[in-house]
Amino acid sequence: MKRIYVNEKWCLGCHLCEYECAFANSGLTDMVKALKGKAIRPNIRVEDGNGVHFAVNCRHCSDPICVHSCIAGALSAEDGTVKIDGEKCVGCFTCVLVCPYGAILPSADGRIAQKCMLCLNNSCGEPNCVKHCINNAIVYEERG
Repeated sequence: MKRIYVNEKWCLGCHLCEYECAFANSGLTDMVKALKGKAIRPNIRVEDGNGVHFAVNCRHCSDPICVHSCIAGALSAEDGTVKIDGEKCVGCFTCVLVCPYGAILPSADGRIAQKCMLCLNNSCGEPNCVKHCINNAIVYEERG
């Protein structure tokens, strides 16, 4: 199954993946209208520490504890992808607490949880963070 992998040796810490993620999930076709003057809430985020930069995102675990802990049944694992149904999410944030990678976050309005769904809900064809990483530090590939 394809997953997003990050090579922190190549990450420049530019945060472009965060902007591309927020844009891809905005539902708009104009990046300026989607992001200008707004606080972005991407489903991927770059952590910086001691000169090392790396992107944190959902690992789409094979046995996801977030899915098992969701009291509303809003999280599911299908075809190797952990998905969240915002209509079912009750905002208890148990998934946020149990995710070992810190990859699930409250939405901008704080009512439901949000996470990376590999841009399956939009027409990018591949995750937008991967598509626009200028240094190829983020890849979407299958590994053994």
